[in-house]
Amino acid sequence: MPPTSRRPPDLPAETPAERWTLELGAESVLVGASLFWALSANRAFFSAALQDLAPGLAAAWTLGAALFLGVLALHTLLLALLATRWTAKPLLAALTVVAAAASYFPQTYGVVLDPSMLRNVLHTQAAEAGELLTPDLALHMALYAGAPLLLLWRVRLRRRTWPRALAARAGLIAASLAVTVGAVLAIYQPLASLMRTHKTLRYLVTPANVVWSLASAAAADARGAAGPREPIGLDAVPGPSWAARRRPMVVLLVVGETARAANWGLNGTPRQTTPQLAQLPVVNFPEVQACGSDTETSVPCLFAPVGRRDYDEARIRGQQSLLHVAARAGVAVHWRDNQTGCKGVCDGLPADRVDARLAPGLCDEGRCLDEGLLADLDARLTKVSGTQLWVLHMLGNHGPAYHRRYPRAFARFQPECRDDGLRRCTPEEIANAYDNALLYTDHVLASAIRRLQAHADRVDSALVYVSDHGESLGEHGLFLHGLPYAIAPAEQLQVPMLAWTSAGFERAAGLDAGCLRPALQRQAAGPLAHDHLFHTLLGLLDVRTALHDPAWDLSASCRAAADGAVAAAR
Repeated sequence: MPPTSRRPPDLPAETPAERWTLELGAESVLVGASLFWALSANRAFFSAALQDLAPGLAAAWTLGAALFLGVLALHTLLLALLATRWTAKPLLAALTVVAAAASYFPQTYGVVLDPSMLRNVLHTQAAEAGELLTPDLALHMALYAGAPLLLLWRVRLRRRTWPRALAARAGLIAASLAVTVGAVLAIYQPLASLMRTHKTLRYLVTPANVVWSLASAAAADARGAAGPREPIGLDAVPGPSWAARRRPMVVLLVVGETARAANWGLNGTPRQTTPQLAQLPVVNFPEVQACGSDTETSVPCLFAPVGRRDYDEARIRGQQSLLHVAARAGVAVHWRDNQTGCKGVCDGLPADRVDARLAPGLCDEGRCLDEGLLADLDARLTKVSGTQLWVLHMLGNHGPAYHRRYPRAFARFQPECRDDGLRRCTPEEIANAYDNALLYTDHVLASAIRRLQAHADRVDSALVYVSDHGESLGEHGLFLHGLPYAIAPAEQLQVPMLAWTSAGFERAAGLDAGCLRPALQRQAAGPLAHDHLFHTLLGLLDVRTALHDPAWDLSASCRAAADGAVAAAR
C-alpha cells in the first residue's frame, strides 16, 4: 500500500515491506478493532438479544442498531482508557485472539463465558484443553484471528506530539462515552427489560466478557488463596456407634462427572445404560438437582453445609468442607482424583491421583480411564482399619470427547461420534458416544460394589454415587455444560444418584436394623438435591456436630429409631 506522506528524495527507495505498511493514528486503529469485534465476535450476543423480536419490526432494527453502537462504543472506550501508543498493538493482538476463541465456543456449544466458566478454563488440564483443539476451531481462529493479526502487523502507528496525542485520546474517550450513553438512553426501556429477563446477556459481549470474567475468576481464586479456609464443625465428635464397632467401616463416595439423569438407565430411560447396576441391590434416586452446572461450582457446593438452598459462593470457597468435619471427628479421609482436582474441598487432607504407575495400561495421552480409581481397592480393603471415608473423583462423561472416556469394549451403541468437534457428528452419534461412556461408568460403579461385597465378611461398607452436574447434547442448540444456574436447562442440572450398603453397615453405623434401605427408597420417590449429601454422609458416618441438619439427612429416621432404642434400654 502506498505511503501516506511524501517521501524525501534523499532517502533510499522503499522496501517491499514499507510499500505494504499502513500508517494510522492510534485512535483509528482502536475504533477499527472495536468495529471488527462487533461484527465478527458478537453474533451470539445479537442473536440472544433479538430472538424475541420479529426481524421486520422497526423496534427490532432500532434495538439492534443501538446495541451495535453500544458494543462498538463500549469496546472503543475501554481501549481508549487502557491502550497507549506502545501497548496498543500487543493489547489488540491479544484481545483479537481472545475474541476469536470466545466467539467460537458460544456459537458452537451455546456456553456462556461468565466468571464460573472462566474459572473452569483456568483450571483446565492440558489433556482436557487439547480435546477442544479441533479443525473447526483452527479454521475459525485462522479467519477471525490470523487474518486481522496479519493486517495489524502491517500497521504503523503515527507519531504525534504529546499535546496532539492527548487531545485525540480525550476526543475519542468523550465520543465513545457519548455514544455509549446515547445508545443506552435510546433503548433504555427495552434494554432494562432485556437485562432483567436475560441476565447472562452481558457475558456474551465479546471480548469484554472474557476480560471481566477472567478478572473476576482470578480475583476469587486470589481471595481463596490468601489464607487458610475457615474451620467449620469444630464440635465434631464420633457418635455412640463408634464404641460398639468391632470391624472396620468404609464409606466410598464416588463423585461422577457430567452424567445426566435423562440418560441414566436406572431412571427408566428407553435405553439401558446401567445394565450392571440394575442387577445389584442399589437404591436409585431419579430426581436429584445439582448445585451448579459446572465442576468448579458443584464440587465445593456438594461438600458444603449450606448447598444451593442458601448459596453463598464466597462462604463456600472460604470455609472447610465435609471432609474436614469428618476428619475432625476421627474419620480417616482420602481423596483420589481422575479429574481436575478437588477444588479445595480436600485441602490439607491425604490425596492422590490416578496415573500410569497406579493404573498401568489404563492411561494414555495424559488421561486415565476411571477403572484406575479402583486399581488398589482390594488391597486397601484387606488392610483397612477404623472408620474411613474414601472419595473417588471420576472423569466420567466429560465432553466433548465422550469417545475417549471408555475402552472399545464398551462402544456398544453405534454409530458413535469419534470426533472431538461435536458439530461434525449427528445427534444420534453424539448420544451414542455419551451413552457408551455411561455404560462404562455403570461398569466402574458395579465393579466397586462387587469388591466391597467381596470384603463384607470383615468390612462394613457403603457406596454413594452422585454426578456433579449434567450435560446438554444438542437440545435447544446447546452442547456441553456450564450455563449460569438461573438459565441452565434441566439436562445440565438433573443428575444421577444412588446408594448401596453392605449387610452389616446399619449395625456399624448405629442405625435401626432393616430401616435404611426402605427409608432411602421412600425418599427416592420425591425430589432431592446435592444439599442432602453433606448431612447424609455425616449421618452414615455417625459424626455428631451442630452443623448436621436431620431434615437433610436421608438416614435420619433410622438413626432416630436406633437412638430411641438405646435410650429405652438405658
